[in-house]
Amino acid sequence: MNVLTPENSLLLIIDVQEKLVNALDKDIIVKRVTNLVKSARLLNIPVVATEQYPKGLGATVETVSAEFAENTPVFEKTSFNALEADGVLEKIKAFNKKQIVICGIETHICVHQTAAALLREGYEVYVIKDACASRSKYEFKQGIELMASNGVKVSCVEIVLFEWLKTAKNPCFKEIQALIK
Repeated sequence: MNVLTPENSLLLIIDVQEKLVNALDKDIIVKRVTNLVKSARLLNIPVVATEQYPKGLGATVETVSAEFAENTPVFEKTSFNALEADGVLEKIKAFNKKQIVICGIETHICVHQTAAALLREGYEVYVIKDACASRSKYEFKQGIELMASNGVKVSCVEIVLFEWLKTAKNPCFKEIQALIK
């Protein structure tokens, strides 16, 4: 069984945008995604973000984007599969990571189609169930089940963070642990 490592991981944030989160349990999803981004930054894990038609749906939620490292690439897209947007796949490949950790909105559409495309590209794909959302609980459940049945590893924020940390001796342990208390 593989576990996530900071050396092999890239965090992909899918469409955590103002108008999309407003239709969801906004505070919970934004907090969990923000905690993933903060932890990735502390552990020097690259982050790539996408925004679905930002002119209509708004930019990435400011609470999340405020935690991006200075050089975090954010890609505009209109395709549901993020890899079809100009430059996304090339940027992911440039980081030379084999484990892609995905969170975002909507689970059964953009997250699902992007995860499927990443699997086809040969990546280990991890979808973070408690940092993803859909407007419908049924569609969320179906999206997660479909991804899992196709080989995507389904995980949660705390599993990811503690796999990245590996040990309580990690210099970032206390700061990351404080995020989830």
